[in-house]
Amino acid sequence: MDLNPQKVSGVALPQSLKDAILKSNKQRSNLPIDRKVRGMMTNLAGAASLKDRKIFRFKVLALASAIALTPLAAGAETDSKTQSFGTPSNLPYTLSGSYLSGRLAGFQKDYGHAAAFYEETLAADPTNTMLLERTFLLKLANGDVEEAVHYAAELEKAGLENFLAQLALGGQRVADGSYIEADQALERGRNGPLAQLSIGISRAWSLYGSGKVDEALAIIDDLKGPDWFGVFKATHKAHLQFAAGRNQEALATIEGAYALDQAAIRVVDAYARILAANGRQKEAIAALDLYDQQFRGHPKIAQTRKVLESGEIIPPMVSDPAQGMAEILYGLGAVIGRDGGEELSTSYLQLALHLDPNAEFAAIALGSVFERMDQPARAIDAFMRVPDDSVLKREAEIQVGLNYNALEQVDEARKHLEALIEIDPSDLEAVVALGNILRSHEIYDEAEVIYSQGIDTISEFEAQHWLLLYFRGISRERLGDWDKAEADFRKALELNENQPLVLNYLGYSLVDQGLKLDEALDMIRTAVEMRPTDGYIVDSLGWVYYRLGRFEEAVKELERAIELRPADPVINDHLGDAYWMVGRRNEARFQWNHARDLGPAEKDLPKILDKIANGMTDVPGTDAAKAESDQNGG
Repeated sequence: MDLNPQKVSGVALPQSLKDAILKSNKQRSNLPIDRKVRGMMTNLAGAASLKDRKIFRFKVLALASAIALTPLAAGAETDSKTQSFGTPSNLPYTLSGSYLSGRLAGFQKDYGHAAAFYEETLAADPTNTMLLERTFLLKLANGDVEEAVHYAAELEKAGLENFLAQLALGGQRVADGSYIEADQALERGRNGPLAQLSIGISRAWSLYGSGKVDEALAIIDDLKGPDWFGVFKATHKAHLQFAAGRNQEALATIEGAYALDQAAIRVVDAYARILAANGRQKEAIAALDLYDQQFRGHPKIAQTRKVLESGEIIPPMVSDPAQGMAEILYGLGAVIGRDGGEELSTSYLQLALHLDPNAEFAAIALGSVFERMDQPARAIDAFMRVPDDSVLKREAEIQVGLNYNALEQVDEARKHLEALIEIDPSDLEAVVALGNILRSHEIYDEAEVIYSQGIDTISEFEAQHWLLLYFRGISRERLGDWDKAEADFRKALELNENQPLVLNYLGYSLVDQGLKLDEALDMIRTAVEMRPTDGYIVDSLGWVYYRLGRFEEAVKELERAIELRPADPVINDHLGDAYWMVGRRNEARFQWNHARDLGPAEKDLPKILDKIANGMTDVPGTDAAKAESDQNGG
């Protein structure tokens, strides 16, 4: 299952827009200290009164220091709504401390703390529009949408033009069912393609809510912009037409979107539904078949197929204005989040989920953005927002387990994934996730059991099952059960011939034991040919040459591996050994010192330190260098 949000939304933004988004984000997070704020920092006696602070609904955190922030600690609560933010209630706060704390939290992409600290600063200087705008943006990015809407209204009163504030105000009115007021909030145009498309489509949905279908469609038609507008315009116009019962018009429109992008799940899903609604069920199923063949399927596509095959009347994907606005915000937010615009992306996705709490794709996309921001606790919160009855729930739950592991909560991760496997032992994605977590913590015996349980549910091996066999083979090799490990690796190669990861691991292991050396060396050479820029595989080739006593060749390959992976302690250690064996002693000690400083495994550090102090006295003691001719079978 591919949860790639960009694949789901289906549109890759052009570089010009990506650059604009990144520039906008940089400007928001690196705002200079406002001259007025700077003056207040100098002139204030130091602390604002507690009375002034009561105008804001803060949550407080018992921090030792307001400035001592961490984005998300490893043991952080997984429910961000239970956290407290800002300066502790039992301490006075200074304007300078709150402002600088807000900037620091913003740099760390800790939107909850950043919003609270900016809010504190704004309390002391309520007319400062820069502070007002930052507070609004951070509240929205953090998911405090109702508070963000309040600040959006304040921005509007101050006469500031901010398209996100316009979207927030219009979106809240759409959510309230006040479609005429929503249209009034959204009718003012904004410059910039992202603003124009977001506001234009949102306004069309507010007009649809007021029963003005033709006006809504005209709004979409009148949107002018770059080429990538096309698929969004066509898809939403088709959604509107289908929801309004204009099935034939919807089909003509969605055919245009499908012609532009047959990789987007939402486009393919809408296309199949509208085909079926026009009595063309076979063509609808054929479109789903084509997607499955090209992109290995998706649960949402399988769900639509099931409805089509049942003969039931298939409903529109979007039938409510709030859903429609959430759909455009999700579609754009998912793409933006993959291109470095995290604050803007989370703002879009949080507003989408506020409009439609059942927006499963928005929840998945938001969780994925938090993963890329290295905030696993926030990612867990987002993935848990996928509704229980969603076909994406199981995949979201797997991501929850992986994020518990990222928080070093291994027992919680294990418990979470074991529950999924108990429900469906044939869910190989859950099996691989749990097995890999156990293997990463060197719990090889339990990992081997989990992999085996998954493999036992396979009635007939297919090409994609090579990975499961490969992982079990690694676990068995680590446990010292070489015969079974080798059998797994060779079976994996039967399923996926010349797979470089398997060739590398099997070949390296054979050489390390002095077995089948010609075959092993050929395997690793083939792996390097297939992945010449993989530093780990190039290191394997160099180390095999070293083990075989071919030190000059080893140096050549290990130097190339270092160029590809300069910060890997193992490769630096290997190159040091090779340098020593060719008489380059000073360079050897330099590489060993570098390996030491790069944080090697605990078991390797004493050996490295000994080599730094005493050098190497013996020729490499390896069975491979002394292998008998009958072992060198190839």
